[in-house]
Amino acid sequence: MRKWIRLSIPLIATSTLLNFAFIPKNKEAIKVPEILKVDEPTSVLFPKNETLHAKMFMAPPFLGSSYIGFKEALAFKESQGNYFITNTLGYLGKYQFGIGTLQLMGVYNATRFLNDPVLQEQVFHTNIARNKWILRRDIERFVGKNIGGIEITESGMLAAAHLAGAGNVKKYLRSWGAFDVSDSYGTSISNYMKKFSGYDVSHIAMKRNPKV
Repeated sequence: MRKWIRLSIPLIATSTLLNFAFIPKNKEAIKVPEILKVDEPTSVLFPKNETLHAKMFMAPPFLGSSYIGFKEALAFKESQGNYFITNTLGYLGKYQFGIGTLQLMGVYNATRFLNDPVLQEQVFHTNIARNKWILRRDIERFVGKNIGGIEITESGMLAAAHLAGAGNVKKYLRSWGAFDVSDSYGTSISNYMKKFSGYDVSHIAMKRNPKV
C-alpha cells in the first residue's frame, strides 16, 4: 500500500503543476490585442497592370542551339525580352526594330507594332529571311572561316545583320574584320558574330523582299 502511495504522489504533483501551467490566473491575460485582430480578409498587393515576364526572368531561358534559342537569346540581349519597350533611340519592341526596317517589312503603324507581340514575331522571322537572302553568297563563302579569332557561322552573321544591317556585315566579312562598326551603345558586329555563333538557323528559307 505504501509503495502505491509513493508511486502516486509524483504523478499527482505533476498533473497539478501542468494544470496551473496552462490555466492563467487572470483570463484577461489571454486577450488578443485589437491591432492583431483580423475581422475581414486582407487585401493582397499584386501588380495587375504590369507585364511580369521581364521581372520573372533575369536571364534568357536555356533553349540550346535551336532557332528558338537563337531568337530568344537575341531578344534578351536587345530588350530583355520585353515586347512593349522603346529604347532611347526610338527602337521598338522585343527585337528593337527601327522604323525604316519596319517599313521594309510592310509595317507602317509603330503603335500597332509595339502592342502586337504576334506581329513582332512575324517581323523578326521575315527580317531573318530577308537578311539571309542578302547574305546568301557570303554565307557560302565565309561560314567556317576564322576572322580575328572568331569562327564565322550563319547565325552569327544573321545576328550581326540584325544589329548593323546586312550591308555592313558584308563589308565586315569582305574586309576580313577591318570594317567593324558599332551601334550607339558600343556593340560591334564582331561582338554579335561571336555571341550568337553556332545556332541552327538552317531551316529559315531565304526570301527576296519579303513582307509580313
